[in-house]
Amino acid sequence: MTKGILGRKIGMTQVFAENGDLIPVTVIQATPNVVLQKKTVETDGYEAVQIGFEDKRVKLSNKPQQGHVAKANTAPKRFIREFRNLDVAAYEVGQEVKVEIFAEGDVIDVTGVTKGKGFQGAIKRHGQSRGPMSHGSRYHRRVGSMGPVAPNRVFKQKKLPGQMGAVVVTIQNLEIIKVDVERNLLLVKGNVPGSKKALITVKSAIKSK
Repeated sequence: MTKGILGRKIGMTQVFAENGDLIPVTVIQATPNVVLQKKTVETDGYEAVQIGFEDKRVKLSNKPQQGHVAKANTAPKRFIREFRNLDVAAYEVGQEVKVEIFAEGDVIDVTGVTKGKGFQGAIKRHGQSRGPMSHGSRYHRRVGSMGPVAPNRVFKQKKLPGQMGAVVVTIQNLEIIKVDVERNLLLVKGNVPGSKKALITVKSAIKSK
């Protein structure tokens, strides 16, 4: 069954494998999550486990939020997410979910919000090629052809300048290099989306062999 946890991206570092290889890793800090609610087919129409991460002050939460977390006997949470395809029967409201649910060598999918880059041109945003930069050329970094003469309009999905980044991205099939239970850390091979301190969702890979 699927496993999942919420955490924060701390940054990147590198570790040595036993054979001497240098492996770039992203450090994700996942302090114990708390199960806030169990959703079932009978009551909600689908099965899921709702998990909260990172306490926030009581004065920053309203009465319904306080009542919701009171059932789990915990403090109001800054981030609340649902995980489907979990063994719902194995979870209890108020139970803590820790990094030890994962093990070294597990394959995971990591979801986060990418860094926002603002308004960017077609070269940076879509990787298009530029024109010649020499004297006399009047085509440098602009968008190229807008399409055929007929029909006399620009088709949808044309790659144009615009807002880049700040979108939800999932990177699949990343490997866990190390699980530090004492410090609540996951060391994941490669890079994950988001800036430092960004919220990261980690769950079992759905396409791994």
